[in-house]
Amino acid sequence: MRKQLMKGNEAIVRSAILAGCRGFYGYPITPASEITEAAALYMPQVGGVFLQAESEVAAINMLYGASSAGVRCMTASSGPGISLMQEGISYMAGAELPCVIADITRGGPGLGNIASEQGDYHQVVKGGGNGNYRTIVLAPYSAQEMADLTALAFELADRYRNPVVILADGFVGQMMEPVEFAEKAIAPQLPDWAVAGTSESRANMITSLHMGADDLESHMHALEAKYRQAELRETRAEHWFTDDADFVLVGYGIVGRILKAVTAEARAMGIKVGLLRPITLYPFPTADFQRLAKRAHSFVVVEMSNGQMVEDVRLALNGARPVEFLSRVGGNVPSHEDILKFVLAVAEKEQMAHV
Repeated sequence: MRKQLMKGNEAIVRSAILAGCRGFYGYPITPASEITEAAALYMPQVGGVFLQAESEVAAINMLYGASSAGVRCMTASSGPGISLMQEGISYMAGAELPCVIADITRGGPGLGNIASEQGDYHQVVKGGGNGNYRTIVLAPYSAQEMADLTALAFELADRYRNPVVILADGFVGQMMEPVEFAEKAIAPQLPDWAVAGTSESRANMITSLHMGADDLESHMHALEAKYRQAELRETRAEHWFTDDADFVLVGYGIVGRILKAVTAEARAMGIKVGLLRPITLYPFPTADFQRLAKRAHSFVVVEMSNGQMVEDVRLALNGARPVEFLSRVGGNVPSHEDILKFVLAVAEKEQMAHV
C-alpha cells in the first residue's frame, strides 16, 4: 500500500479501523484532539459508531458497554482525561473487557500545559485505578509505529481480554510522517463471551463484582496468571548497536529518536554506546536489560519526566550495573548536545574509576 503523509494521531484511527475497531467514544483534549476528529470523520464511513461523550468518565463507561457487546472499541485522551477514566479502566480490567486507550501525554500534574511530557508513565504502567490489575502499555516513537502498535494493541487486548494503552508523548502524536498501513483489513467478529442480546449469549455474564472472598481471590489468581503469560510472551524492545556497547542509553517515545543521534555521534568519537528502547512498558523488557548487563558498564536513562521509567530499569538490573539518569520536564526536551555531554561525563567517570 502506498505511504501516506499524516500525523501520528490520525494514523492511530486509520489503523484502528483496519484492525476491526467499530466504536469510538471520547472527549477532545490537546494534544490528542486529532484522534477524536479523525474518528468522527472515518468511523461512520465504515458503519462504525462515533460518539463525543459529555466527559471522559462517560466515554470510558461507553467503552465498557460496547466491549461487553463484543465490539472492538477505543478512546483517546491526555493525562487529565486519563485520570478521570481510571475508575472505568479498573472496572474493565476486573471484568476482563478488551479495549484500546490512547494517551497522548502533555505536561502535568493537574492541568499543567499542552507541551509534550512523559509524566503519565506511572499513571498507566502502574495503574491509577483501584485493585489488583495491570494494563498492557505500548510506546510508539514514530507515526508508523502509531499505526503498527495500534493494530498490535487490538490484537493483545482481545488475546488477554484486557485494556491496552498506547502511551505516546505529544511530539509523536503531532508530528507528520509517511505511514504505510496493512493491506488487509480485519473484519469485526463477535467473541463467544460477549453479551450480544441473543439466545446463544444469554448465559454470558460480564462483571467485576465478586462478593465472596474465595470467589474474588480465585478471580485475582486468574488475572495474575494472565499477566504472567503476557510478561513471558509479549515484551518488545528495539536494540541499536547494543551488541558491543559499554554504555547503554535507555529511552522511549520521542526520546528514543534523540538517543539514536547521540549513539551515532558517540560511536564516531570512539565510545561504544548502544540504545535500548522499550516498546512495551508493561510488560517491561526486563530480560533485555539483564542480558545487556553481562557486558555493558553502565546504563543511562533519559526521560521527559522526573524519573518514572528509571525505577523499572533499576528493578530490572537489580544492582548489577550503575544507572545514571537525565531529566527534562515541563515541556522541555533534552537536547542532543546535553545528552551527549552527559554521556561523555559518565564515560570519563568510568575511565577514572579504573585508573
